[in-house]
Amino acid sequence: MKKIKSKTWRRFRSTLAVAALTSIVAAPASAGDIKMGVLNALTGPIPDLAKVILESEQAAVAFINANGGMGSGDALVLASGDSGCDAKAAVDAATKIVNVEQVSIIIGPLCSGATIGAVQAVTIPAGVVNISPSATSPAITDLDDNDNVFRTCPSDAYQGVTLAKLARSMGYSKLATTYANDDYNAGLHDVFVQAFTEAGGTITADQMHEANKASYRSELATLASSGDPEALALFAYYSGSGITIMRQSIENGFFGKFIGADGMLAQETIDQVGANNLGDTVLTTGTADPNSSHFQTFSGLFDKPSDPYTAQAWDAVMIGALAIERAGRKGQGNTRDLSAHVRAVTNAPGEEVGPGDWAKAKKLIAAGKDINYQGAAGDHEFDANGDVAGIYGANVVENGKWVQTLID
Repeated sequence: MKKIKSKTWRRFRSTLAVAALTSIVAAPASAGDIKMGVLNALTGPIPDLAKVILESEQAAVAFINANGGMGSGDALVLASGDSGCDAKAAVDAATKIVNVEQVSIIIGPLCSGATIGAVQAVTIPAGVVNISPSATSPAITDLDDNDNVFRTCPSDAYQGVTLAKLARSMGYSKLATTYANDDYNAGLHDVFVQAFTEAGGTITADQMHEANKASYRSELATLASSGDPEALALFAYYSGSGITIMRQSIENGFFGKFIGADGMLAQETIDQVGANNLGDTVLTTGTADPNSSHFQTFSGLFDKPSDPYTAQAWDAVMIGALAIERAGRKGQGNTRDLSAHVRAVTNAPGEEVGPGDWAKAKKLIAAGKDINYQGAAGDHEFDANGDVAGIYGANVVENGKWVQTLID
């Protein structure tokens, strides 16, 4: 895709070069700075995915600061923590960000189990808003969250159905399934299995597995020998168990065809398993429409626009900052009662603003006007549960890279 190199991008590129650090240490705050929390996952099972998501979040902050900042010119800064895609680590990191950094809104966590742990134990009781760009478990939808948990990515209640329909359209009628024992993979697996069987498919064998084992050969032998499956539906994080399962499946002749989802969508999967071994592998992910004007604007502002969940991360930061801006203009300051402002800046009615319209949106808010943020990843009309409808892509390996097409 051709990237749009806008004048705005050239103006703040030098600022971005400083801001786009991969460290989880927050920038020191100065008097007048406005803090936003961010809970990433630079350790744990998805470090490569998390690194680029964080870069998108940092780029969004740099863009905001280069285009007028917050309020009367205050800088937006990130108070960062690492969830490690682990519920306990996420609780510890969220506790520090909320109690020490005193943030009113947190972007993240990224993984579903970490999100559920952090919001239930820390942020919901504290009245702090969370906007996750990538926590997709269906279990998040029905949390008793006092309207403080939002997602700019769609729920796996939709992705599981999409993957099942895709599998059937590919001609698969019999699949074995294995899934990691965590909220994200278990939830996605459950939806997929139900949708696949309802669509006329058969699950020949089904096993839960624990992450980070040296060998899955025994489990794979059982899966491969039961009911003559045509492929393996694999629900795992690439660095947790997924790459090991793929490699051992191929090496031992258990499976050569795989379908799965975004937990496996990393360049490391190709590098470790081998592009020549993944010709029959298809992975789905929540994505953005590359033909939309808002995505094209985003692609001119961030140099990895098509990486998983980078568009959703940019949108989450913009929405959070716009909510803080609106709260301040309404005389409430940087309070911990921001959920109404999150909805006010994203849901219709209001004048539409996009991912490159910070200065315009700020001016409209200052004038008391309603805005309707249209994101790089979609319009983000939050429903009653803080969820959004989504767009999905199918990813296959071509020339040693993941290549994506939208799923109708």
